[in-house]
Amino acid sequence: MRSVQEHQRVVTDLIRARPPGAVALAAAQGLVLADDVVASLALPLFDNSAMDGYAVRAEDTAVATPQRPVVLPVAEDIPAGRTDMLTLQPHTAHRIMTGAPVPAGATTIVPVEDTDGGVESVSIRQGREPGKHIRRAGEDVAPGTTVLRSGQVVTPAVLGLASALGLAELQVIPRQRVLVLSTGSELVAPGTPLRPGQIYESNSLMLAGAAREAGAEVVGVETAGDDVAQFRSILDKHAGNAEVIITSGGVSAGAYEVVKDVFGRQGDQGVEFVKVAMQPGMPQGVGRVAGATIVTLPGNPVSALVSFEVFIRPALRAAMGLPDPHRPHRPAVLAESLTSPRGKRQFRRAIYDRDAGSVTSYGPPASHHLRWLASANGLLDIPEDVVEVPAGTRLEVWDLS
Repeated sequence: MRSVQEHQRVVTDLIRARPPGAVALAAAQGLVLADDVVASLALPLFDNSAMDGYAVRAEDTAVATPQRPVVLPVAEDIPAGRTDMLTLQPHTAHRIMTGAPVPAGATTIVPVEDTDGGVESVSIRQGREPGKHIRRAGEDVAPGTTVLRSGQVVTPAVLGLASALGLAELQVIPRQRVLVLSTGSELVAPGTPLRPGQIYESNSLMLAGAAREAGAEVVGVETAGDDVAQFRSILDKHAGNAEVIITSGGVSAGAYEVVKDVFGRQGDQGVEFVKVAMQPGMPQGVGRVAGATIVTLPGNPVSALVSFEVFIRPALRAAMGLPDPHRPHRPAVLAESLTSPRGKRQFRRAIYDRDAGSVTSYGPPASHHLRWLASANGLLDIPEDVVEVPAGTRLEVWDLS
């Protein structure tokens, strides 16, 4: 059987980054910058007031006290957004709002709290030293400064800075576009009455959610019965629209395995079907089909989601340039004794106690017990050469939180 590490390498090599492109700011959050961003203008763009108050010459109000205020005529009113260029004459004041341009000749801002708030004239009870409460042009960003670096994730703060610099779009590594296709004639949509032998389909929504959580864009969520023509029709419908196709089910050794029937039991149409030395998730497949990477996962829900975590999630994130593509791996002390199948790397659902540095397996190991995975916060990673795991053993936990 193929090792987990080898299959990880194969999947990662086949999930390839899309070419960088310009994306509108509103769509760029969470993506990775493909280029440095160099400021073409200053921030602030002009000297502006940091306070609501009065623009004055510092020397005109230097002697002001609460007992002997300085009274000046208010020559202008300057709200934020006023665009004409003003000049302050000596022994006058301009009433000014936060963010408004400081008039030429003014050397300080007196906050409104230190005045009587007058409109025609203002009584100033305390002066301010030169430069006080004035935001100077370029004190945050000077033109020509590299303000953002290639490889940086676009956060809300990055969006704010880019917008403040007048940028409408950013050069980024685009999201991977993913098609999720669940297979099985027994599957029906939730909310539909069940007939004997039918079950509600869960894998497609689960895997689509996992792909979005990894940072990808899901372009389709489909379900196909065990019908080759239907399966091919869905692939044709989405041809050219997805870089990655994730299927679940149809890859085991029995009859009615539609994925194998479509691509050939021996993988003769671009898809290689293998057994991976892991539990859950032994039957796997991967290849290239019509320009897209296809990763075929087993149909049991736990097998499908664990396989996504082990093989697809890190490959997707790496292809998008996102930091820390792998889940954090935490050392922890096992609080119980366990057994593991010889020759298979086992991923057990687990409850990880970060504070105590301990871990407990959670639920049975079988691949159909989805309830336990829904409440687990970790995957206990037991090496393939380990059969008996006594309590107190130090193991690695994949932190899902």
